[in-house]
Amino acid sequence: MPAWRTAVAGLAFAGLLPATALGEESHRGPALGDELHLATMLPFALLLLAIAVLPLVATHWWEHNRNKGIVALVLALPIAAYLLTLGEPGKHALLESVLEYSSFIVLLGSLFLISGGIYVQGSFSGTPLVNTGILAIGAAIASFVGTTGASMLLIRPLLRANAPRQRKVHVVVFFIFIVSNCGGLLTPLGDPPLFMGFLRGVPFEWTFHLWMEWLLVNGILLVAFNVWDQIVLNREERERPGSQLEAVMKHEPLRIRGMLNFLFLGGLVLTVYASGSGWGHGGEKWPFGWQEGAMLTLTAAAYVTTSRQIRDQNRFTFGPIIEVAVLFAGIFVTMVPALQILNARGGELGVSSPAHFFWTAGALSSFLDNAPTYMTFAATAAGLQGIAPDGRYLAAFLDSGSDAHHILAAISCGAVFMGANTYIGNGPNFMVKAIAEENGVRMPSFFGYMVYSVGILIPIFVIVTFAFFL
Repeated sequence: MPAWRTAVAGLAFAGLLPATALGEESHRGPALGDELHLATMLPFALLLLAIAVLPLVATHWWEHNRNKGIVALVLALPIAAYLLTLGEPGKHALLESVLEYSSFIVLLGSLFLISGGIYVQGSFSGTPLVNTGILAIGAAIASFVGTTGASMLLIRPLLRANAPRQRKVHVVVFFIFIVSNCGGLLTPLGDPPLFMGFLRGVPFEWTFHLWMEWLLVNGILLVAFNVWDQIVLNREERERPGSQLEAVMKHEPLRIRGMLNFLFLGGLVLTVYASGSGWGHGGEKWPFGWQEGAMLTLTAAAYVTTSRQIRDQNRFTFGPIIEVAVLFAGIFVTMVPALQILNARGGELGVSSPAHFFWTAGALSSFLDNAPTYMTFAATAAGLQGIAPDGRYLAAFLDSGSDAHHILAAISCGAVFMGANTYIGNGPNFMVKAIAEENGVRMPSFFGYMVYSVGILIPIFVIVTFAFFL
């Protein structure tokens, strides 16, 4: 099968093209990505540019989610209208992207609201050792409750622990690196791209084999953070009156309120697993709406049974999830042409080795949604082995030999790890940023954040490349 056909098939099974696009009609006509002009990628590029620049040049205006919605709407509507003029392929591509966005935002919203009903009463000590311990706990649980769930559970206690400190931007940045991204590598529940692989035949326990990559990246990040945090605290000791160490050492006894919400989080995890395993549906993936309906039911139950006092103590607002919903609505629509063009012309990329897959999948996952990016490159890799991307085709791909395991490991690591490279690389990134800003932390701009990620993460990813993918 030609590489471009493999890539298009990858989109079909990633939920971005209809399955009928792989049938008889697809052989008689060009792929949608071949019909699209490169100019159709411009709204997506402009939206990314707006997210990067407007907070710098129109700070107050950009603070309002209504204005973010205006920008997203103005850029997304022309693309949506254009896709609708392209007949069934365009309509299906748009529809499937909208459905994928719906599933995406229901999952994120459910994790956000349920975890927002869990309040860690008291506070930790905001010392470098305790901060590092919180990040390590986040890395450990992210693979089991998802990067979003782990982020929402731990970001507020971490911010309270460091409230007396003056310089704490680096604390949030490393939190995004570790808890919101790199910690979610070990199970399909940890990050959306791994769950997509699970649906396509990757055994549930296969990602546990990535423990060395997980340990190397998170271990380096935790050591680097501890050293950095200690240097920052020592500087504050010299520059500020009084003992900063004594200030951050003050804490109250810990007590967790809203324990019932842990059951609802467990219900979300079970729902995701049941959906992928096809419980009650003959082993086939649940139809759209089943998983989403179950999640919304659990979320509604959590909202009703959680006291308002707990949410008030958490300073819970819907602002962060609204920001994510508005911006990613625009992203999911405007990125359709970019993904279609990439997939239709994927054979021209010359990607073949694990190192190639690690960096190309990672680079795109930094700016596009990492789930369809993962599936695009997984389908392309399967095509190199002559395996058609039909049904649970990744099981057959893994059975083809050790090279397949190395390539899929590279794709998995690239999609998960490099989601930390930008604010838009993974859904929780924006949510953590918004919560931190609501709590008075002046987070860096889009490009300012990338100064951290390029300076810290890229050298680590180079080490990962030499250690595992060459």
